[in-house]
Amino acid sequence: MEITELTAAERRVWEAFPLGRTVDFCERDGESAELGAGWGPERTVRGEVLRWLLLSGPRQDGEVPVLRVTGARITGLLNLHYAEVAGPIHLWACYFDEVPDLYGAQLRQLYLGRSVLPGLHATALRVDGSLRMTGCRVRGPVRLGGARISGAVFFDGAHVGEEGVTYAEPVLALNRVTIDDDFQAGGGFRAHGQVRLSGSVISGNITFDDAVFNNPGGTALDAATLSCGSDLHAMRLRSHGRVSLRGARIPGQLNFAYARLSHPDGVALHASSLTAGELWFRGAAPVEGAVNLRRTQLDLLHIAPETWPDEVLLSGLTYGTLNPHEPPARRLQALERDGDGYVPYAYEQLTSAYRRVGDDAAARTVQLAKQRRHRATLAWYARAWGHLQDVTVGYGFRPTRAAVWLLSLLLVGAVTYAVREPAALKPAESPKFNSLFYTLDLLLPIVDFGQEKAYASQGAYQWFGYALVVLGWTLATTIAAGVTRAISRQ
Repeated sequence: MEITELTAAERRVWEAFPLGRTVDFCERDGESAELGAGWGPERTVRGEVLRWLLLSGPRQDGEVPVLRVTGARITGLLNLHYAEVAGPIHLWACYFDEVPDLYGAQLRQLYLGRSVLPGLHATALRVDGSLRMTGCRVRGPVRLGGARISGAVFFDGAHVGEEGVTYAEPVLALNRVTIDDDFQAGGGFRAHGQVRLSGSVISGNITFDDAVFNNPGGTALDAATLSCGSDLHAMRLRSHGRVSLRGARIPGQLNFAYARLSHPDGVALHASSLTAGELWFRGAAPVEGAVNLRRTQLDLLHIAPETWPDEVLLSGLTYGTLNPHEPPARRLQALERDGDGYVPYAYEQLTSAYRRVGDDAAARTVQLAKQRRHRATLAWYARAWGHLQDVTVGYGFRPTRAAVWLLSLLLVGAVTYAVREPAALKPAESPKFNSLFYTLDLLLPIVDFGQEKAYASQGAYQWFGYALVVLGWTLATTIAAGVTRAISRQ
């Protein structure tokens, strides 16, 4: 390509390239690239000219060539398909007429911040430094699947996709991407369509703070089997569509503080088999849609009872600490809404969390609730026996009930037999009658004060005595069963 074939705008870029200087076509500070469709030839550069510069452009001894252009309209195709580019590319606040093709390209650095693009085709891209698309407006899909970025990736403040448009593919495809530093897509990032991070490996932090994912009725964020080196922050995230973190590995903090997750017709958060250090929902709005935490492993779970949705799936969920500390009655509501029905392990986990903070009373309440929930799954005769254990001793977790029953029966029996003494079987040999110890002989099967063998009531009082014997045996059996169960749980 000869310099005589270049326009005045292209000649400015040509002359600045070998010196690494910036060519700024902006007419005023902060000018939006969204006006680029109306820019004239005085700030228009052809994509083929940029390609030629990057691959075969002039060089100057002692200088590092850098493509630095601000506020240009780039017409035609910028085709770097499988290209190896030695110098950095800075196309800031530029307007692209066509989708740049960077498939399989190897670049040193790529900055497209505040630019407007119809899309970006950069599958299998290799970047030795950072990829920055801060504040970009991308009307179509961004394809970065299989890319390898040695530095950080910035999508903060970017808008990808157009509202009301249905896309057959993810609008931001970052599946199987390897990023050796942070991935930032916060600060007002918006995606109208699916964002896909499945199978990616990101060595640093992931940031979605204040982001908006909008894909109603579908998956808004697909991060299945994602591997993160540290934290994933999604504070104040707004998601309209499913958030999938199935099988993800996040050793630090997964933070949904003050977030709003909404997928009313399905699972709003699918995080089964997730492994994370901490999962935070501090101040988050009630989740609209189900939450799937089956087989998830956490060191800490921070969620208020009112944040749980109407349906949860908690089978196999393991956590060490549960915050904030709440009465068991509020925590048990979520377990009762489990879509898998009665899940014993969920009750055991909640019990362990209370015991770790020394709240044994709350732990016993959870265990009692577990027995009552289990009772509903049994046959009628087992349910009857369970009701009896519940009423009498609270399945062993309410031992004071046994004392109340015993004292009540003892008082009734003592008063009854004090009013109407039974007849002595052998008056000459019988000890003096004592209504209290006579009632104890009837109630306690393993206690013998000699009163029951020396005296026998008649008529209705005899039947009353039989009732005390039956109640005593029943109460003793349920106490023994309950205490045994309580001891085995310690």
